[in-house]
Amino acid sequence: MAIRNIRVMGDAVLEKECRPITEMNKKLELLIEDMLDTMYEANGVGLAAPQVGILKQLVVIDVSEEGDDPIILINPEIIEMEGSQTGQEGCLSIPGKSGVVTRPNYVKVKALDMDMNEVIYEGTELLARAFCHEIDHLHGILYASKAEGGIHDV
Repeated sequence: MAIRNIRVMGDAVLEKECRPITEMNKKLELLIEDMLDTMYEANGVGLAAPQVGILKQLVVIDVSEEGDDPIILINPEIIEMEGSQTGQEGCLSIPGKSGVVTRPNYVKVKALDMDMNEVIYEGTELLARAFCHEIDHLHGILYASKAEGGIHDV
C-alpha cells in the first residue's frame, strides 16, 4: 500500500537486534503489505523489518521469477543447514554494491505465519541464501561483514 524508505548502511538501526513479535494486529498487517510493496518496487528478493526502520523480527522474501509467491516469516529461526554455496550477494541497504559470500546451500527455517501459526520452510540455492541474508538483518548483521574481499561497485 505504501513504499517505505529503505535504510542504508551506516544507519544505526541496521546494527541492532530485533524484538520478537508476540501478536498479529492491523498495524503489523499493514507493515507486511508495505514491506512487500517496497521490496517489489526496489526489485529485491527479500526485505527485513529493520531495513525500513522497524526493529521487529519480520522478513518478507520472494525469489519467484514472477514475483508472486511471497514468504512471510515472523520470528524466524534457522534450524538446519547443509552444504555450501559461494556467490555474489547484494542488498537493498547497500545499493550499487555486491560481494562474494559463502552461505549454506540448504536451509530449514522455523517461523510464524500471518496467522501466528508455526511454519517450516526449506530452501536451496537462492532461497537458502535469502533466508540467511534476511535473518542476519534481524540480528544487526549486514552481508558486507561476511563478504570475502569486501564489497565492490556493481
